Amino acid sequence: MSRFDLTKTVLLQGLWQGVLSAKDGTEAPQISATHQGAEVPDVTVTPTDTAGQWQLTVPIPPEAIADGVQTLLITEKGSGEPLGHVTLIADEALGDDMRAEMDLLRAELDMLKRAFRRHCRETG
Repeated sequence: MSRFDLTKTVLLQGLWQGVLSAKDGTEAPQISATHQGAEVPDVTVTPTDTAGQWQLTVPIPPEAIADGVQTLLITEKGSGEPLGHVTLIADEALGDDMRAEMDLLRAELDMLKRAFRRHCRETG
């Protein structure tokens, strides 16, 4: 069980940011982010004005911006406990999923329209 809670705040201009909150104590956390087993450089942990909280910044590496689904895993260095993850979905994988979802929604809407019309004919 990790000693920290991680809450995402924003993903903007290639930087994922979140707030780390200590469950006990105020010892500064040692954090690691990895993509496909390789450590992401320049991860920063900065204290905030609130005791027991830190601002975590993880730069998205260029190699993580690719077709399909890419995941960055954020862990506590000492224990190896996972704290969170960043998932990026791009290009073809996203397009196929969205088109399939839209087709399914259209089919369900058509079915509802037919059922509603039938109901109106039978009761009217």
